[in-house]
Amino acid sequence: MNLYKIILYGFFLLAIAKLNAQTQEPEQKIGLVLSGGGAKGLAHIGVLKVIDSLGIKVDYIGGTSMGAIIGGLYASGYNGKQLDSIFRTLDFEDLINDFTPRGIKPYYTKINDDKYVAELPFDDFKFKLPKSISKGQNVFNLLTHLTHHVSSIQDFDSLPIPFLCIGTDIETGEPYVFENGSLARAITASASLPSIFKPIEINGKFYTDGGVVNNYPINEIKNKGVDIIIGVNVQYDLAKKDELDSLGDLMLQINNYRSNVEMRSKKSLADIYIKPEIKEFSVLSFDDGLSIIKSGELAAKTASGLNDLNQNNTSSELIKTKVSDSIFINKVIVKGNQKYSLNYVLGKLKFKENTTVSFKDLDKGIDVLMSTNNFDYFDYDLVKNDEQKGYNLVGNLLESQSSSSMKFSVHHDDLYKSALLINYTKKRLLFGNDVTFFDFIIGDNLRYNFEYYLDRGFSWSFGLHSSYNAFHKSFKTGVGEYLTNDSTRFSSLNKINAGFQDLTNQFYIQTIFKRVFLLAIGLEHKYYRIDTETILDINGKPYVFENSHYLSGWGQLEIDTYDDKYFPKKGLMLKGDFHWYLSSSGFNESFKPFSIAKAKLGYAFNFLDHFSLNLKTEGGFKIGSKSTKSLDFAIGGFGNDFMNNISGFYGYDFLSLVGDSYVKAELDFDYEIFSKSHLLFNTNFSNIGAGIFEKGQWFSLPDYTGFAAGYGLETFFGPMQIKYSWSPDHSDNFWFFSLGFWF
Repeated sequence: MNLYKIILYGFFLLAIAKLNAQTQEPEQKIGLVLSGGGAKGLAHIGVLKVIDSLGIKVDYIGGTSMGAIIGGLYASGYNGKQLDSIFRTLDFEDLINDFTPRGIKPYYTKINDDKYVAELPFDDFKFKLPKSISKGQNVFNLLTHLTHHVSSIQDFDSLPIPFLCIGTDIETGEPYVFENGSLARAITASASLPSIFKPIEINGKFYTDGGVVNNYPINEIKNKGVDIIIGVNVQYDLAKKDELDSLGDLMLQINNYRSNVEMRSKKSLADIYIKPEIKEFSVLSFDDGLSIIKSGELAAKTASGLNDLNQNNTSSELIKTKVSDSIFINKVIVKGNQKYSLNYVLGKLKFKENTTVSFKDLDKGIDVLMSTNNFDYFDYDLVKNDEQKGYNLVGNLLESQSSSSMKFSVHHDDLYKSALLINYTKKRLLFGNDVTFFDFIIGDNLRYNFEYYLDRGFSWSFGLHSSYNAFHKSFKTGVGEYLTNDSTRFSSLNKINAGFQDLTNQFYIQTIFKRVFLLAIGLEHKYYRIDTETILDINGKPYVFENSHYLSGWGQLEIDTYDDKYFPKKGLMLKGDFHWYLSSSGFNESFKPFSIAKAKLGYAFNFLDHFSLNLKTEGGFKIGSKSTKSLDFAIGGFGNDFMNNISGFYGYDFLSLVGDSYVKAELDFDYEIFSKSHLLFNTNFSNIGAGIFEKGQWFSLPDYTGFAAGYGLETFFGPMQIKYSWSPDHSDNFWFFSLGFWF
């Protein structure tokens, strides 16, 4: 009897369970489709914030281009508010342009960026245009960092939210659905806008922006068996003819033909269709990101049917994905480096194996590597090493096929006058990681600069340097008297017009010391000539102050982290130089060995809004024989990169103050009144003369003081500066003007 009751009771429970199953509606699966649209795709973040606030659980996400980036990050575990916070901190201009801060660039890359206006690949005696504006390296680095927590997941269905995105096969023009592999690589490929970013190589094929062929992958999401589809479309209809005002407008119009035609039929496939009101923005309106995000929020809040999907879990706390700050790298494995050694690559990355590396330093190292322009792309994965605590960095380098280039620049200043620079650069001339460049400068003063350098990363590297520098300048007779110890010859003259010529040849070895200092030592031959036609010698020829060959050993220590050479807002600069002159031939018959040591130190920082201060000091002294005068220090005027021991000094004309030792302090004030436009004020102080360190005169009130006020503008040709300079020491004043990079 008891058994009978138990069986009857069991059937009763089964009947109730079956009845409940029949009356309870099955949980509906929700799919989300995010279209491409460049900066307008930031509206997706606003939509996601509203979806989160309503407690709606998304079961599958599909996206294209910016929709792939936002959707992929959301699928990896970020919520809408987190994405809002992340994108508020980004500088999209730096991301798109692959910006690398000047302070971390290699030495020769700094020289390149501080000197040349334009560069064109020049192989087989033909100019070639670049394939894109950007390599997309900074975008890939960022997405690799943000998706690091799911880097071990290769099947996108296994992400916190299953995901897919669309790319375009660059060879066939066919769409490709990314559903596995590296999430960072897939969404980077999907967002590689043609002409802006280079195509991304994945498994031997190259992919570009998915918006070219499928900007709204709603059918792909529908095929995943979802019940309800939320579609967010941020692309707009084709522009009218009077709205096409530029080449960019025309290119965008052509690119939008196919996607606009397809959207007419696709938009009806969404159960809930959201179209933010963002027509006033363009695909590059990243500066208006906050407004675009708010437009997405407004569109989602007013979208028909979205509130009905409220799944009653708004009170539950949103899951927050934590972004890792650093990783432990066990080993670095690099593939594709046929011409450049692993030591060269590691030397640029500036981190070693079996060390903890912050993502900031990892990105910085990749920036340095890419700024050499020897590589088109650095594709990498962080592979978990189960046997050890960290990761292996497995990188694939795509080496640049172009080995030659032509570069150009123009300049004008008050000393060298007008000049045009034409440069030829050849990489891999003798070895895989060498560089050869030759600057030919024509204008009022003919000059050249030749450099051959073999870069071996952390190991000692070597180079050859040769340069010819020349200018003409009038200076006070006191300078001439100082150079010759002959006061009677110049007693009847106020000024002398002299010509300066310097030919320098160097062989050196150098290395990176403590990962930040450039340390170099070498041998130098110098031919130096100074003459004037203002007066004649006893033979009726131009009077010669100097006409000698010198042989010296030298050493140099340098660090330069200025964010800008001409208008620095932050950074440190230190340059130390020591020359030991061993012998001389020619004009200087009474030569005795001597040494010259000099150093410059600068520290720039910004405070208040758009206001920066650069504190600089420099000095030098001679050790040993005082007989040779021509290589002593001379200060005065405004400018950079003068020959030998000539330096600028506000309040005085070029070459006005001379001595075998000097100290100088300078304060440069810079107020950036608006972007790239600067109000400038400078003040400097100096003691200079004979043996001021021996006499203790270097540490006393300054003998010379000068000021300058002016305006600076960052132009395509380089910095433009105009300054009015004066000194309380005398009644003279000077205007200084320069345009273009100094060379």
